[in-house]
Amino acid sequence: MKLLTYKTNDTESRLGFLHNNQVIDMEDFGEISNFPLPNDMLELIDMGFEIISEITEMVSETPENFFEEISYDMNEVTILAPIEKPRKNIIGIGLNYTEHVAESARTLDTTGKLPQKPIIFSKPPTTVTATNTEVIKNTKLTSQLDWEVELAVVIGKKGKYVPNADAIDYVFGYTVINDISARDCRREGQWIVSKGQDTFAPMGPILVTKDEIENPHNLNLSLKVNGIEKQNSNTKFLLFNINDLIEDLSIIFTLEPGDIIATGTPSGVGAGRNPQEWLYDGDIMEATVEGIGTIVNTVKEV
Repeated sequence: MKLLTYKTNDTESRLGFLHNNQVIDMEDFGEISNFPLPNDMLELIDMGFEIISEITEMVSETPENFFEEISYDMNEVTILAPIEKPRKNIIGIGLNYTEHVAESARTLDTTGKLPQKPIIFSKPPTTVTATNTEVIKNTKLTSQLDWEVELAVVIGKKGKYVPNADAIDYVFGYTVINDISARDCRREGQWIVSKGQDTFAPMGPILVTKDEIENPHNLNLSLKVNGIEKQNSNTKFLLFNINDLIEDLSIIFTLEPGDIIATGTPSGVGAGRNPQEWLYDGDIMEATVEGIGTIVNTVKEV
């Protein structure tokens, strides 16, 4: 199921799903189906992944004319981040593609050695922004703003000491994140100032439930700046795949429904180029993951 958070000129944020190229309001669909459904993505995730198959079955059994009064054309809605306000920090994974490890070693203060365990950082909830919004470049803090397209995993149930083989059972779905990074803001090896500024986690455009992604370890991902491709790779090149990450993270701390894991970026970031390239006022980024979609964001200098 393709889920989204949206608003119209007449509503605040609402939960919906895509059906026949239209946005169907989730709460309204529950009303016509006599099956109460939430109006918030986190509340839906809290109901457990099993709810998705129930909703899918109800959709298949609902006459098409029933959708008319609870649906919107895509041009009638504004798409918001799938999870506008995460309950906790987004979990970021650094240096998780081999070529990105190499390019980081050439230009940043990393060793070039392949990590033996996942490198973990975090991004506060206030970093989240939607597609078609501005990414704020605070010129008092940074002159080296950079891009990073990533597949993001959304956790669907509580997990501690999750066995590697069972890890996908704990996934609710997937979305796209652009892990914006201010390369000149790292402090003694700590990344949160570089990664954690407001608007530094564009996310979306939708959340695709795991049943619609046949193999999350074989998805193309790419990023363009002003129409020019900068990154192009595939999740099959992850050093630590989704199973590895969930296993490792769940040893360290309990994973909970709604937690978001940004799985890392491939090579092609601005810091790794010769000469280095940075983002400036008005630059447009397009971050794409196969099977999910594209988020578009414009840099705004302040």
